[in-house]
Amino acid sequence: MILCCGESLIDMLPRQATTGENAFAPHAGGAVFNTAIALGRLGAPVAMFTGLASDFFGDLLAETLESSKVSTQYVHRADAPCTVAFVKLVDGHATYAFYDENTAGRMLSTDALPDLADDVNALFFGGISLVVEPCGATYEALMTREAANRVTMIDPNIRPGFIKDEAAYRARIDRMMGMADIVKLSDEDLAWLMGGEDIDANAAQVLAMGPKLVCITRGKDGASGYTANGRVDVAANAVTVVDTVGAGDTFNAGVLASLEQAGVLSKEGVANLSDEVIANALSLGARSAAITVSRAGANPPWTHEL
Repeated sequence: MILCCGESLIDMLPRQATTGENAFAPHAGGAVFNTAIALGRLGAPVAMFTGLASDFFGDLLAETLESSKVSTQYVHRADAPCTVAFVKLVDGHATYAFYDENTAGRMLSTDALPDLADDVNALFFGGISLVVEPCGATYEALMTREAANRVTMIDPNIRPGFIKDEAAYRARIDRMMGMADIVKLSDEDLAWLMGGEDIDANAAQVLAMGPKLVCITRGKDGASGYTANGRVDVAANAVTVVDTVGAGDTFNAGVLASLEQAGVLSKEGVANLSDEVIANALSLGARSAAITVSRAGANPPWTHEL
């Protein structure tokens, strides 16, 4: 089972009311939440560890997880509000305004860390939950506890406008990338973290930190996987983009689901990935993400849609 560890929130997506006025509609979301949903829809065994509000928004998030075959056995419910993100779309690209003070997700502490069953073979981390405290420290503590014995993957999914203490955030991401078996970054995130525009050189720097596989997505230019043995490339699928909400999150799920299906989602397996296995993983990630961007909001595909 893959355990997705990070934020669940309500995305307020821009819509037009029947009266013609601009409006916002609530949708279940969050970067790590979207990855969990996509994994469930792709048929991978998946659960989520997150802090959920004990209100109707929390109920909506839990019901959305369960309807996409994501186990909520590790979810921590709390008497606190839900994180809300208002989304602005410009030419299909999303920017966000987050409201996160004292929420159930943000206030998740190490006291809520779960004991994991033996069937959990991989953990996924990322998103805005790594930026703020105390939840950032909680997720880092879980990764630190489990990284020696279970596969770990991180996608920071950087939102610069949400980061208040950049030095502390960069230090955490460096520590977590150093512990991770798999790191995924968009080309924009890679440039923000490492500086410069040379993707190969920057990816090599990340690989040198300790991961066995570094995945870099480049939008319409496809994706690349870097290992100690070299680089594997896949092309992007040509689609009409409606919006990019959830694209990277779905890509992550495709990579993990493919590695799970190939039987290599173990410490030994990830340390010895063949080019064919990497190409298949990148390809499932790209194909799945292409469907997500072709429709409004974070709506990852089910297996039959591929």
